[in-house]
Parts: sequence; C-alpha cells; structure tokens
Amino acid sequence: MAAFARVRMVMLSGVACSILAACGADGVASPGEGVIVIPAPTPAPTPTPTPTPTPTGVTPAANCPTIAGPDQLANLGTISGPGGEWRNCGFPARFTATTAIPKVAGVIYSLPGRVDVGTDQGATTTNTVATLTIDPGVTIFGATGVSFLVVNRGNKIDAVGTPTQPIIFTGRGNVVGSATDQTSQLWGGVVLLGRAPITDCLAPAATPGTAACERDTEGTSNALYGGAQPGDNSGRMSYVQIRYSGFVLSSNSELQGLTPSGVGSGTQIDHIQIHNSSDDGAEVFGGRVNMKHLVITGAEDDGLDTDVGYQGNIQYVIGVQRAGGAVGDSMMEIDSDGNEDTTPRQRVNLSNFTYIQRNNAAGNGAAIRIRGGADYTFANGLIVAPGLSCLRIDSATTVQTVGPDEQGPPKFFSMSLQCNATPFRGSNGVTAAQVQAIFEGGTNNRSNYVPSLTNLFVNGATETGFTPFDAKTLNAFFDTTAYVGAVRDANDTWYQGWTCNSATADFGTSSGSCTAIPTT
Repeated sequence: MAAFARVRMVMLSGVACSILAACGADGVASPGEGVIVIPAPTPAPTPTPTPTPTPTGVTPAANCPTIAGPDQLANLGTISGPGGEWRNCGFPARFTATTAIPKVAGVIYSLPGRVDVGTDQGATTTNTVATLTIDPGVTIFGATGVSFLVVNRGNKIDAVGTPTQPIIFTGRGNVVGSATDQTSQLWGGVVLLGRAPITDCLAPAATPGTAACERDTEGTSNALYGGAQPGDNSGRMSYVQIRYSGFVLSSNSELQGLTPSGVGSGTQIDHIQIHNSSDDGAEVFGGRVNMKHLVITGAEDDGLDTDVGYQGNIQYVIGVQRAGGAVGDSMMEIDSDGNEDTTPRQRVNLSNFTYIQRNNAAGNGAAIRIRGGADYTFANGLIVAPGLSCLRIDSATTVQTVGPDEQGPPKFFSMSLQCNATPFRGSNGVTAAQVQAIFEGGTNNRSNYVPSLTNLFVNGATETGFTPFDAKTLNAFFDTTAYVGAVRDANDTWYQGWTCNSATADFGTSSGSCTAIPTT
C-alpha cells in the first residue's frame, strides 16, 4: 500500500555524434591543386598503422540459449550500455512448464511486459505446475514500465544467486546507463502469489483465513492469492537484487520491489536487496512467509509494509533512506485501517534491524507506524531518526488486551531509539503517553540513544554495550545473537558482495555499483 503514489519520469539525454560523410571527386579540390613547389618536398615517412583497439566489456552472444520446454526465448537483437553489448533474450509472456534460465556470457534477459510463471491453480490445490529456475549471475531487466514478474499460485520460483554472483532484476535504463542514484520506477517488480491465509477477502461473504478468502494483488489484475495452506511453498529467492522498481500503473495502484502475497512458510526468502523502489521496498500481503537478511535502500514510500493478516518472522534488516531527507516515508508501515478485529490478526516478530530514517517530514509522522489492530514484537532494533518521532501507534484495537486472536499491545525488547523531542506518537484513540508506556514496559529499551555506528549501519562501541534479547524465545526460526542491530561489528560481513552500492549506502568494495550492470 502506498502512502502516496509518485510518478517520476526519467528523461534520457542523447549526445549527438557527428558523422563524417565521404564526398565525391567533384566536390573536393585536391590539396595544392595548380601550385608548383620547387624544390619538391621530402616525401613524408610512411606512417605506422594504428592498431585496431581491442574491444572491452561485454560482447554479445551469437544467439539466445535454447531452453527446455515449450516456452522459448525471443532474440530481440542486442542492447548496449557502459558495460558493453549483450544479446537481449526476451522472456515469453508465460512460462507454462518448468524452465531453467542459464547464465550465458554476453546474454541479458528481458521482461517484455507482465510475465507469468504458470497459471493460477486456485486456493485449494496442492500441486506445483511450473518452476522458473534462474542461475546465479543472471541479469533480467524490465523492458517497459509495466514489466513485472508474477509467480502464480501452484507454481514456484527458484532464483538462487551466490554471495559473489547475485541475480539482478532491474529496468532498461540501468542497462543502457541512464540510471542514477535518484532513479526509480523503471519497471514493476517481483510478485509472489501463494495459498496461505489472508484477510480482507474480495468476496464479502468469505471467511478470512479460509480457501474462500482471496484477493487481487495491488497494482495488478488477475493476480489472485490466498487460501488455507499456511505451509504453502512458492519457491526460493536468495542473493537477489531488485533495482529501480515500483512502476505506477494507475492512481493508488503501484507495484513494490518485492510483493509476497499469501505466501506460505514453505517459501524461502533471504539475502534480498531492494534498491530505489518508487513505492514500498517490500510489501507483504498476508500469508506466513519468514525472511532473513533484507537490505532496503532508497525506498520512496515505506521500506517494509505488512498487511492483511500476515503472520511471520523476520531477522536481520538494514533499512536506509536516501541522503537529503526528501524521499521516503516510514521505515515500516504496519497494517491498514479497517477490519481491525478480523482473524487471522497480523502477528509478526522482527529482530536485529538497523533503520536509518532520513525523511524528517515523513507522511506517517514516525519511523515506524503500527495500526489496524496488528500484534507485533520488536527485538534488538536500532532506529536512527533524529528529526522525527520513532514510534506511532494508531487505534484502540492495536493496544487492546482482549479480542479475537489477540496477543495484546505491541512488545519491545532491547530497542534503542534516537528520535526528535517527541519520540512517541499516538492517534485514533491512542495517546503518546500510552505509546511511551508500552515501549517502556519492555526490557532494555531506551529512547535517548546516541549512535556510535560506523559505515552508517555497523555497530560501534555504544551498540556493542547494549544487552540483546534472545529472539529464539519468540520462534525457533530466529538465531540467538549476542548483539543488537543488523550488523554485529566490522567483522560481520553478511551484507557484502551480493548487494550494490549507491550514495544511499556503501556495502564495501566487494559490492558493485547499483548504476552498473555486472560484466562477468
């Protein structure tokens, strides 16, 4: 969900190159015509031939690879950018069978528009029809703004990169070299659709959390999700970058970088960077998916947004807004208003995160906004938001102690906040004093935090001295850590190599630039 949609257009400035045209003999006089020079000049020495430059960068493959199955790639010629020239191999509009996309030298892949993996198998099936496997090091770009990848219910994605060969999803402008640190919305994003429980059903008479309760994904049509299978498996995404996403399709209808919708706990999502999404970095619509090692940089709405009965666990998150403080809303927006006492109630555990909030005029008015009756537990978190309130809680349903599927007000353990003079904010039946009391009712929490972070998000001496909370007591999914925040110290390098660098955040020399496409 977007707090507000933004449409940005990237104007490409072309540089005209002069072309030297050969002229006929009638149009050019010979040098020195009609002039006799005595004595005759000494003949000039024969010039040494200039060697032909050796091509640098990527050279295009001769053809697109042949892939198994009925759905073949389209040879769309070549596409050039600062990194060289690639053979542009277009995906079909739909993969109807299991397909593997190989890493091939000189090949780049493109989404011509919406690309579906399989067809929707509905809420009640348990089968898997098609799996799209993507090799480490593959780059896929959206050829147009309305390009996006949809993995339908009953189908899977297997996009597994490595720490040195991440898979990159991006937009055409990134390939041709026009993307900058401020670019966004070059294409849509990645949408995963599952059969796990959700709320806010399309059918008014449907019971939330059942197979009758399904929804259409924001920013799309005929992209249905929801069901009654908490352990549903939509595949795996690991060591993946999603750059410059979030195209606005219509008013208040836009895509995020990553949109897991009704995705079950059998799905694996880890080591994902979402960079410069024009909407949210990631928005989770219901389901039961768990996630680890997320990096969200430069989102123009919220970094992480969760809705419609999502129940899951998340550990290790670096969230950084763009420098300058003019872009980005909250680091997190939690649930929407309406249907606040429906079940399943949103219930999420989040541990080991470092948020750098730079927009002092965020529309939500706080670094984290919790509403809609959501139950959340925050542990081992660092919030740096010196120009803004840190926590906002809306609605009496969010702080109530009794209700359907209710676990009480939000909980905070080992949380450290650097905020403005009013760190806590309430609204719609909740007071700032209530928010403060809820925060201070946890353990090892502080709202007078003075950061000593290095490299923007790496723990320093102050953070090392904080007492951590054992998140494994919340759920077995979590690692027990001896530290708070997302990054223990300078020796903790989980974020390096598979991420990309920008003016927003630098992840080290082993990570490439977000504005460049890897050439190997």
